[in-house]
Amino acid sequence: MSSSLPPQAERLDVFMARANARYYASKPLLSDFITAPEISQVFGELLGAWAATVWQNMGRPAQVIFAEAGPGRGTLMADALRLITRCAPDFARALKVHLIETSPLMRQAQQQALSAYGIPIWHNRIEDLPAGPLILLGNEFLDALPIRQFVQTAQGWHERYVLNQAFHLVPCAAPTLPDGRTLEQDTIVELCEPALEVAHYLGQRLASQPGVALFIDYGHHSNLTGDSLQALRHARPAQPLEAAGEADLTAHVDFTAFAAAAHQAGAHVYGTETQGAFLRALGLMERTEQLAIQATAEDAALLRSAAHRLAAPEKMGHLFRVMALTSPNQPSLPGFMKGADV
Repeated sequence: MSSSLPPQAERLDVFMARANARYYASKPLLSDFITAPEISQVFGELLGAWAATVWQNMGRPAQVIFAEAGPGRGTLMADALRLITRCAPDFARALKVHLIETSPLMRQAQQQALSAYGIPIWHNRIEDLPAGPLILLGNEFLDALPIRQFVQTAQGWHERYVLNQAFHLVPCAAPTLPDGRTLEQDTIVELCEPALEVAHYLGQRLASQPGVALFIDYGHHSNLTGDSLQALRHARPAQPLEAAGEADLTAHVDFTAFAAAAHQAGAHVYGTETQGAFLRALGLMERTEQLAIQATAEDAALLRSAAHRLAAPEKMGHLFRVMALTSPNQPSLPGFMKGADV
């Protein structure tokens, strides 16, 4: 424990932001992990159909921003646009693709993946999107945003800093916590300020402009505490503080805090639903079988295995959760079992 660290010490969120920026700018694309769009084409197709339905419920605006935050290789958007072009041509003509991406390496891959659908417009931040009707998708976007960590000790609150691949505690004021949270000594509390800024921005935007934002990520929808910082290096779990920039750093999303910030700013909130329930409601199994009956036996088995991986509770079905933010007058959203602000 130290209250006077040398200048090279970094607050955890500063360290995480620097490490991830280097990782995504220099590493082979998504080489250490696989995301849902890469597991099955059905994932992106279902979100494309979902977006088309949302556009219709918005009143079919003549121009709409169709955006994705953290689009990876562009696989999700490519699968979504392929289905939209075939099944919802009016929506295809109305939309303009915008991507939230800072990595030049990723932008090159996205341009190649989406070459059949025109040139996307890239932005560094969600806040940079232009005004207008909006449909925003974010799959595994929030989990990579940098977090701060606070620890309640017998001597009071301290914040975690990083120095020489180790944590150091610096005395600080108590962090702002959700009402009713009971904490014990040595409890770790995580705060993701960039995610709360995104929620606040979208809440304000959706209160004054028509739109919907959908987020799918691993996290929790209760006031849990604990250390969720984790790293993947060479496709294996690694120590988060070692080899900065060589591993992908993530943390569980606090959907409770995210929802509260968005709702307070003016948005309606749907969810969370589990990913399994959400995808099944959108037709995951039915679409998988449509593809399977036209495929070889080997490919059909792969399609069904992928669907199981996405939806099964013991796989990704319960670990990943789905939340949507909408304008107050937006009709009910497909895939959500309950109404807004539950």
